[in-house]
Amino acid sequence: MNGIQAGWPLYEVFVRPRRGLNHVHVGSLHASDDRMALLSARDLYTRRNEGVSLWVVRSDAITASAPDEQDPFFVPGGDKVYRHPTFYDIPEDVPHI
Repeated sequence: MNGIQAGWPLYEVFVRPRRGLNHVHVGSLHASDDRMALLSARDLYTRRNEGVSLWVVRSDAITASAPDEQDPFFVPGGDKVYRHPTFYDIPEDVPHI
């Protein structure tokens, strides 16, 4: 019986290729628990010493923005002048850089 048939949860796998770099999403897998997900990710995604660190995260624990929210979610607040430092008066006793 494979993981999908057993109802095992889906995990997302992230690998850090070497020190100083960010973790990168490399794929997904089904596993019975967190430990098995980590061991399976090691076997599947780092067989040839591709990484120095692994993260496995249950897919149902990830909160993400939706692609159709792209414009309203990521538009900068250019129309919100109070977010710009030029909106505020700097007191005389505050040193200027």
